[in-house]
Amino acid sequence: MTRWTLTDYNPDDFANRRHIGPSPAEMDEMLKVVGADSLDALIEQTVPASIRQADTLDWEPLSEAGLIARMREVAAKNRVMTSLIGQGYYGTVTPPAIQRNILENPAWYTAYTPYQPEIAQGRLEALLNYQTMVSDLTGLPVANASLLDEATAAAEAMAMAQRVAKSKATAFFVSDNLHPQTISVIETRAEPLGIRIIRGAPEDLDPSEVFGAIFQYPGTFGQIRDLTAECQALHDAGAIAVVASDLLALCLLKEPGAMGADICIGSSQRFGVPMGYGGPHAAFMSCRDAYKRSMPGRIVGVSIDAKGNMAYRLALQTREQHIRREKATSNVCTAQALLAVMASFYAVFHGPVGLRAIAQRVHLHAVSVANALRAAGAEVEPDAFFDTITVRVGVGQLGILAAAREHGINLRKIGRDRVGISVDETTDASVIARLLDSFGITDAAQPATEPAIPESLLRESSYLTHPVFHMNRAESEMMRYMRRLSDRDLALDRAMIPLGSCTMKLNAAAEMMPITWPEFGALHPFAPADQAAGYAEMLHDLTEKLCRITGYDAFSLQPNSGAQGEYAGLLTIQAYHRANGDDQRDVCLIPVSAHGTNPASAQMCGMKVVVVKSAPNGDIDLEDFTDKARAAGDRLAAVMITYPSTHGVFEDTVRQVCDITHEHGGQVYIDGANMNALVGLVKPGEIGGDVSHLNLHKTFAIPHGGGGPGMGPIGVKAHLAPHLPGDPQSGQGAVAAAPYGSASILLISWAYILMMGGEGLTQATRVAILNANYIASRLSAGYPILFMGNRGRVAHECIIDTRPFAEHGVTVDDIAKRLIDNGFHAPTMSWPVSGTLMVEPTESETKAEIDRFVTAMLAIRDEIQSVADGEVAVEDSPLRHAPHTVEDLVAEWDRPYSREAGCFPPGAFRVDKYWPPVGRVDNVHGDRNLICTCPPLEAYAEAAE
Repeated sequence: MTRWTLTDYNPDDFANRRHIGPSPAEMDEMLKVVGADSLDALIEQTVPASIRQADTLDWEPLSEAGLIARMREVAAKNRVMTSLIGQGYYGTVTPPAIQRNILENPAWYTAYTPYQPEIAQGRLEALLNYQTMVSDLTGLPVANASLLDEATAAAEAMAMAQRVAKSKATAFFVSDNLHPQTISVIETRAEPLGIRIIRGAPEDLDPSEVFGAIFQYPGTFGQIRDLTAECQALHDAGAIAVVASDLLALCLLKEPGAMGADICIGSSQRFGVPMGYGGPHAAFMSCRDAYKRSMPGRIVGVSIDAKGNMAYRLALQTREQHIRREKATSNVCTAQALLAVMASFYAVFHGPVGLRAIAQRVHLHAVSVANALRAAGAEVEPDAFFDTITVRVGVGQLGILAAAREHGINLRKIGRDRVGISVDETTDASVIARLLDSFGITDAAQPATEPAIPESLLRESSYLTHPVFHMNRAESEMMRYMRRLSDRDLALDRAMIPLGSCTMKLNAAAEMMPITWPEFGALHPFAPADQAAGYAEMLHDLTEKLCRITGYDAFSLQPNSGAQGEYAGLLTIQAYHRANGDDQRDVCLIPVSAHGTNPASAQMCGMKVVVVKSAPNGDIDLEDFTDKARAAGDRLAAVMITYPSTHGVFEDTVRQVCDITHEHGGQVYIDGANMNALVGLVKPGEIGGDVSHLNLHKTFAIPHGGGGPGMGPIGVKAHLAPHLPGDPQSGQGAVAAAPYGSASILLISWAYILMMGGEGLTQATRVAILNANYIASRLSAGYPILFMGNRGRVAHECIIDTRPFAEHGVTVDDIAKRLIDNGFHAPTMSWPVSGTLMVEPTESETKAEIDRFVTAMLAIRDEIQSVADGEVAVEDSPLRHAPHTVEDLVAEWDRPYSREAGCFPPGAFRVDKYWPPVGRVDNVHGDRNLICTCPPLEAYAEAAE
C-alpha cells in the first residue's frame, strides 16, 4: 500500500487560497450556523431568481507569477520618455524612504477614512502636516486635507465662490492662462448650475459682471504676474478671487494670500507623487478664515481627548456631503489621503531649505534653456517665468516636436506655431543638452545664476516654520517618524474593518506592485498615444471585462472617485435627454435606501431631488415610487437606486422600479457601491439599469488609502454611450483632469480581475454573502438585525439595531469605541439608519477573524446587559470609558470593573494588542476651537502636563 497520494491543493490558486478567507471546511461549518445546505442553496435563498444572470464569467485566472509576467510584458509596450510637457504634470523624485514606507506599506494604504479618530491619529497628523504645508505655501490660513485633482478642485472653488460672494452676479471669469483641462472641467460643472463662464485675459476682467474669477499662477504657458490689482478689483465688486497655483513655484514666488486671493487651489503631484498617466494625485485648497465653513472636502482639526490630552480629528464632520444629502453643496466625500500623506512627507523630508533648493534648481534650469534658445535667435516667451517657457517656431513646429522625440523628449504642442517646455525636478544637464540639440543647438547651455523672476514677485515671507519640517532628515529619523505614525493607526493590516457599504477587502501585494514601475508611473497623461500602448492594452481589456461583468455596452474610465462617477452618470443622462429634445426633464427620484452621495450628485447636476419612502422591510415603497414617478411625468429625468440597497437586501421589485421609470421616459441609475454582492450573479445592465458607476476602491480591490485614492468609472447601455465624458484637453463634458482619471491605479483592479478569473470573482461574491449571513446569524441572539429580506437573508452586509439600548443610556458611539479595545474598527455608524451599525465582513476575512469580531460584539452585549440590569451605571461602565489607553492601565484605578476587563476584553489580542494613542476624542471642543494647522510645540507640552 503506497503512501503516495496526489493532493488537489493548488498553491497558485489566488482566488481560493489567497483572496477568499474561509477554507472549504470552514465554509461548511458556517453554512450549518446559517442554516443552509450549501453555498448554492444560500445564494438561491438570497438573490431573487428573476434577476440572476444566465451566463457565467469564464476567463481563466492567472497565478501571481503569471500576473507579474503579464504586467512586465504590457509595461514594456509603454515608452518612457523625458516629459517636458508640463500643463500641471511634472517629473518628480519620490524619495525611496517614502515609496517604501508609505506608498508600498499596507499600514498606510489599507487604512479607512479617519471617521474614528482614536484609531487614526497617525494619518491625521500626517494630513495636518499637509494642511500646514499648503496653508504656509499659499499664504492662506485654512487648508483642507485634499481634493481629487486640480481641475475638479478649481470647479469646487467656483461653486464655493458663488456660495460666499456678496455679488449677486451669475457669471464666473476664467482666465485664458488656466490649463486647458481645468477650463474644460469648470465648464462642465458650470452648465447645470446655470453659471455663465466668461473667458479672457486677466486684463479683460470686468469685476462687476462676475461673482468670482480664477487665474493661473504661474500660467499654463509660463506667465507670472502680480494679481494684487485684480484681487482688489474683485473685492471692491463683492466678488471672490481664486488662484490656481503650484506649490513648488510658491517656494520662490510671492504667495497668493499676499496678493489678496480668497481661495487657492492646485495639485501637490510634484511633491514626490509619480505622474502615473494622470493620477492619483492630491489636489489642495486653501482659503481665508472667513470662508472655512463653506470649503468642500475634509478638514483635519485639533481637539482634546477625555483626559484633556491633545488629539486630532476630522473637524466639522457634519459638512460631509453624504450626511447633508439633498442639502449638499458638493458631492465630495472622498479625498486623496494617501497621496496627500506622501506629499506631506516629501515636505518633511526636504524641509523648507530643501524645497527652496529644488525650486531654485528647477527655475535656473529653465532660465538656462531660455537663454540658450534666445542666444540662437529663437523667440521665447514670457520674460518672467518659473519653470515653463513657450517657443515660437512657426512652420517648424512638427519638426521640432519630432526631433525632440528622437532625443527621448516630449514637448507640448501649442497651437500651430509654438512649443511649450516645462522643466522639473528630474531635469539635469543631460536633459538640457538633448533638448537644445532638438532645436539644432549643439553648444552647451551656460548655467544661469540670475532669476527670471521680477524682484516684486520674489517671495519675502517664511514658510514651513513648524518644527516638524525641521526634523533631522537622516533616513533613520524619517523612517522612525513614519513608523511612529503608522503604529498609532488601526488599518486592515492589523484587523478586520467591518464597515458596511465600504468593502474593506484584501488589497493583494501582487496587485499593487506594478504601480511603482516607471513604465506605468512616469508617463504624462498627455503623452503621444504611441508611447502608451501598454496602457491602451490594459484600458481596453479592463473595459471589456467590466462590460462583461456588468452587462453594459461601454465604459468611461475618467471619473476619479465614486462621487465623480455618480455625477458623470447623471450628466450622461442629462446629455441624452437634451439630445432627444427633452430639456424639461429635471426630476430625480431617490429612495431613502440609496447611497448617501446620490442626492448631492443630483443637486450638482441642477436636478430637483424627490425622495421616495422605504417600506417597513427596507425595500423601496413601490406605491410611493409609482405615485412620484407619475407626478413627475415628462419631467422625470432619472431614478437613482442602490442595489442591493444600502439596507443590505436584494429587493424583489427592482425590475418593476426600472420598468416604471422607463414608462415615464426616465433613465435608471444603479449605484455600484454594492457591486461586491453582484459580480458573477447579477448584471445591473440586464435588470433595467441604464448607467452605473463602480467603486473600484471597493469591489475591485483598490485600497482606500485612509480616504483615497478611488476610481468610479461608469458603464452605460449603448444609447448613452455617445454622451460619456469628453476629452479633458478639448472635449465637452470632462469630469476629471486626465482622460482616464487616476489611470495608474486602474492597474490594481485589472490585476485583481486577471488573478481571480471569472469563476473566482463569482466565488468571491458568494462568500461575501456567506460571511455577512454568518455574522447576522451569530449576532441575532444578542442584537436585532434589521431588513433581513423576504427570505430572512441579508446580502453582503447587515444592519445591527442598537437603538433599543438608548433607554439605558448606551449609545452607538459607546459600542463603536468599545470595539477599539477589542482591536477592531467600528462598523459603519448611524448610516443609513441612525443609531445602528452596518457590518460588511467581505469575502477576504477568515472565519477566525469573523469569530473574534462576534466574540467582541457578544461581550459588549453582556456589558450592555449589566447596565440594563442596574449592576453598573453607564457612566461607570467600560462602555463609556472606552477606548482604554496605556495611560488608563498604569494610572490610578477607581472604576467598578477590573483593569483586565477594561483593557483586555474578550476578542482582544493579549500579546499583539492594539493600544489607541488617545482616549475618546471631544468632537464638540474641536469644532468650537477650530485649529486646522500644526499647533505650536507648547500645545504638545500643555497636553502632556
